Amino acid sequence: MLTRRDHSRAELQRKLLRRGFDTAAVAEVLERCRQLGYLDDRRYAEQLARSLAGSGRAVGRRLELELKKRGIESSLVEQACAAVDARTDRGNLISDLAARRYPGFDYARADDARRRRVVNFFLRRGFPLGEILAALNSER
Repeated sequence: MLTRRDHSRAELQRKLLRRGFDTAAVAEVLERCRQLGYLDDRRYAEQLARSLAGSGRAVGRRLELELKKRGIESSLVEQACAAVDARTDRGNLISDLAARRYPGFDYARADDARRRRVVNFFLRRGFPLGEILAALNSER
């Protein structure tokens, strides 16, 4: 299970229990994996946060929710999100995503329905409205 990608402790625990292993054996295996360095929630949170934010799939609050959904504890979520936020230029990310996802989109010339569609795309990914509008307006 750990050969394809990293997992959080909670994810791996859920998978093992679902496959019918008893709770004591799962706890023992998880501890052994942690000791050997195969299981590290901090490393997993940082890698996942970089991946999601770098691709524009999740930033800000959405990124926090994605990490928590995977069973990462709150303190590690905060650290990973803070580290990613410090390195991510959201304005450029929005501009790049808009150019790829909506080629030829011009916020100033678009009708209201198209503007809403594009803005909502970014809102669903966790981008703040002010940053979205600033990036889309600067595309001129």
